[in-house]
Amino acid sequence: MDTRTAAPAARQAQPASRRADLRLLLPAVAAWAAAWWLVAMSVAGPAGLAGPGSPDGGTIIGWWPPVVACWAACAACVAVLLLAVRRRARNPRSERAAADLPGWTRVARAVVAVALPALAAAALVAHSTALGLDARAGSPLAAAAGHRTVDVVVELDRAPRAQSSTLPWAVDGAAGLRIDGHVVAVGDASVDGIPVTASIPADVGGAPAFGSRAAFRATVSPLEPGERAAFRLRPVGDVEVGAPPPWLAWAAGLRAGFAAAAAGLPGDGGALVPGLAIGDTSAVGADLDAAMKASSLSHLTAVSGANCALVTAAAFGLAALLGLRRRWRILFALVALAGFTVLVTPESSVIRAGAMALVVLVARATGRPGGGVAALALAVVALLVADPWLARDYGFALSACATAGLILLAGPLSRALTRVMPGPVAAVLGVPLAAQLACQPVLILLDPAIAAYGVPANLLAAPAAPVGTVVGLVGCLVLPLLPQVGLALLQVAWLPASWIALVAHGAAGLPAARLPWPEESTGAGLLVVVTALALWLLLARRRPRPVVVAITAVLLVAAANPVGAGVAAPWLRAGGIPPDWILADCDVGQGDAVLLRSDGATALVDTGPDPAALARCLDLLGVRRIDLLVLTHWDQDHVGGVDAVVGRVDTVLHGPPDGNRSARPLGRLAAAGATAVLVERGVVGRLGAARWRVLWPIDGEPPGNDASVVLELDAPEYRGLFLGDLGEDAQDRMLARSDPGRVDLVKVAHHGSADQSTRLYERVRATVGVIGVGVDNGYGHPTASLLEVLAGIGTAVVRSDRCGTAVLSGGADGFDLWSERACDVGGSP
Repeated sequence: MDTRTAAPAARQAQPASRRADLRLLLPAVAAWAAAWWLVAMSVAGPAGLAGPGSPDGGTIIGWWPPVVACWAACAACVAVLLLAVRRRARNPRSERAAADLPGWTRVARAVVAVALPALAAAALVAHSTALGLDARAGSPLAAAAGHRTVDVVVELDRAPRAQSSTLPWAVDGAAGLRIDGHVVAVGDASVDGIPVTASIPADVGGAPAFGSRAAFRATVSPLEPGERAAFRLRPVGDVEVGAPPPWLAWAAGLRAGFAAAAAGLPGDGGALVPGLAIGDTSAVGADLDAAMKASSLSHLTAVSGANCALVTAAAFGLAALLGLRRRWRILFALVALAGFTVLVTPESSVIRAGAMALVVLVARATGRPGGGVAALALAVVALLVADPWLARDYGFALSACATAGLILLAGPLSRALTRVMPGPVAAVLGVPLAAQLACQPVLILLDPAIAAYGVPANLLAAPAAPVGTVVGLVGCLVLPLLPQVGLALLQVAWLPASWIALVAHGAAGLPAARLPWPEESTGAGLLVVVTALALWLLLARRRPRPVVVAITAVLLVAAANPVGAGVAAPWLRAGGIPPDWILADCDVGQGDAVLLRSDGATALVDTGPDPAALARCLDLLGVRRIDLLVLTHWDQDHVGGVDAVVGRVDTVLHGPPDGNRSARPLGRLAAAGATAVLVERGVVGRLGAARWRVLWPIDGEPPGNDASVVLELDAPEYRGLFLGDLGEDAQDRMLARSDPGRVDLVKVAHHGSADQSTRLYERVRATVGVIGVGVDNGYGHPTASLLEVLAGIGTAVVRSDRCGTAVLSGGADGFDLWSERACDVGGSP
C-alpha cells in the first residue's frame, strides 16, 4: 500500500470516530434533563403533574403525559426512518436520488437520525422516573405519613454517618447516626425498596453497616419528591440492628478495623488516611473539612474513577502474573471492582466510576472499542434509568462533570498551555485545570464562591494522592492478616496524607482564598458563559476579535460585583457592627428572621418572606454558614426566604409538616445537604457554648401558628425565648407545661399582634423584646395593647420597622444595641 495515500485516510478516519464518540453525549444529556425536569415538575406540583399521592390532589393524569410524549416522539422518528428505508428498498436509485432531495429534507432526515437515540434515552429515564414516583405515592408509608406510627425494616445501602448534637435524643452534646437505605417491610407486608432516611441513636444494639437491617417503630414524614429519599423516619422506642449478610459483612469489619487503626495516627494526616484509601471521612474534623473545601481538595477523600482505575489496573496486573487469559483477567478485574465497591460502599461517585469501568471491561471482553466519552455516556444513561434521582445528586454530577472535563478538556488545555510553558508542566497543569473548570458551575450551586488557589493546591497535592490511596488501601486489606505490616503501611500512607492536609490548610489560609460569586442558577449560568468564552479565547487557533474580548471583559466585570460586595462587608462591620454580636434581628419586612451566635456557631430562626432581604442581612453580617436553622411554622412570612440559605444549612429543626407548604422548603434544603429534624417539646441540643431546648409544640398539635416551634436558649451571655407565631391560648398551654422562667430576651410572638398572653410576658419579664414587623404592614402590628404590656413590665422593644437590622452584643449586665437606623427602643406605638 502507498503510505502517502494511507496516511491521509487514517487522519480522516480519526476525526470521524471522534465525532461518533461525541455524539453519544446527546443521549446522556437528554436522559439527565428528562430525569431532572420530571422530578422537578413533580416537586412543583402543577395541575397536569400533580401525581397520584400529592397534596395537591392529582389522581388521574399524574406525571405520565411527558413519558407518553417522549415515547410518541420516538415512535415518530422510527416511522420516519422506516419509511426512508422502505423507499430506498423500492427504488434502487434512491442513493443517487437522495443527493437530489431538497436541503430541508436532508436536514430533517439527519435530525431524526440524531434525535432518535436522545429521545429513546429520555423516554427510558422518564418512564423509570414515573414508575418511581408512582411507587412512592402508593407506598404504605405514604398512608401512614403524619398520622400514625408503623413498624419498619430498613436495609442500609451505604455506611451510616455521624450526626450533630441537634438530633432529638442529643442530650449534652450526644450524637446520633444517620442511616440511608430502603424499606423492605412495613408491618407484616413486604415493600419493594422505597428509599428512606432515618436518624437513630448512636448507642443502638448492634453495629449498623452497609447491608445490615434496622427494625424499629417510627413516625413517617414525607419528603419532597425531588429528594432521593421518599420519607424521613423517626424512631419511636428501641432500634434493633442485624448483622449484614456474609458477602457484605467482611467489608464492615475491614472498615471498622481500618478506622480504629488509623485513629492512632497523629494529626490531620491520620484523619485523612481512611478518606484517601476507602472514602471514609468520619474522622475528618470541621476545620480540616473546611480547609479541604476552600482549597478544592475535598475530592481526594471521595472515591472516584481514579480509585476504580487503580483497583482495576492492579487486578489486571495480578491476573497477568498468574498467567490468566484476557477474558479471565477481565472477570478477575470485575470481581475486584465489585469487592472494592462493597468496601467503600456505593456512594453516587462510586456508582458512576464503577459503571464506567464496567462498560470499559465489557467492551474489552467483547473485542469492541470502549472508553472515554462513550463509556461515560452509556454509564450515565444506564444509571439514570436504574435510579433517576441521581440526576439531582451533587456527588453524581460532580463525578460525571470531572470525568467529562478530563476526557474533553485536559488534552486541549495542555496543548494550549505549551504556548507559554514547557510541555511537561503544561501536561501536569492541564489535568486539575480541566477538572476544576468542569466542576465549578456545580460547586457554585453548593457554595457561591470560587477557590482561588484550587488549581495550584491540586498540583501540589496530586503526587501524594495516589501514594496515600494505594498504600492505604493495601494496608486496609493486609491489616486483618498481618497486623504489624498493615500498621506499617498505614504509617507510610500517613506521610502523603499529612502533606495533603498541610497544602489544604496553607491554601485556605492565603488572602482572598474564597472569592464570592452569584448564587443559584444565575451564578452557575454566568460561570458557564464566562468559562466557555475563556476556553474559546484560550483554545482558538486564530486571534479572537476585539468585540469578543470586550464581551468577555464585561462579563468578568459584571461577575466581579458580588466579589466587591463580599469585600465591602468587612468594612461595613468595622464601621460600626460589633464583631462580638450574639443576636441579630434581620429587617426582612413583615416577617421573622433572627440570627443567634455562640462560640463560632450560628443559628437562624425563620427566614422571613423574601430571599433577597434575608441575603442582604446575611451579607451585611458576614454570615456564610448556618449550623442550625429553625423553621417555626410554614407561613410565608417565616419560610419564604429559604432560597437565600439553601446550600448553607447543616441542620433544620421544624414542627409538624403541612403538605406542600412544608415539603417545598424542606425539600430545597435537604436537596442541598441539610438534615431536617421534626421536633417537639423536650428536644434539646447545643449551639456552640449555648444549650437550647424546645418548649413547644406537643405531640399531636396540628400545623399552624399554634404549632410554632418555641425555642429556649441558655447561652453564657443571656437567656432567650423565641415564640414564633404562638397565640394566646397556646402560650398559656405552653406556660402550664414548660415553665420557661425569667429570660433576658424574648422574640415577641406573631409580630406583636393582640393575640398574646399577658401572663406569659409577666412571667418571663424580659429585658429586651424583639419584634420582626414591616413598615405600614396593614395589620396594625405591633398593637398598642401588646406594647402597653411590655412597657408595664419594663421590656425595651426593638422593632425592625423602626430600627432596621438590629444587632445585640453584651449580655448578663445588659445589651449593647447597634441598628441600621436611629430608633427609640421604648414601647410607644
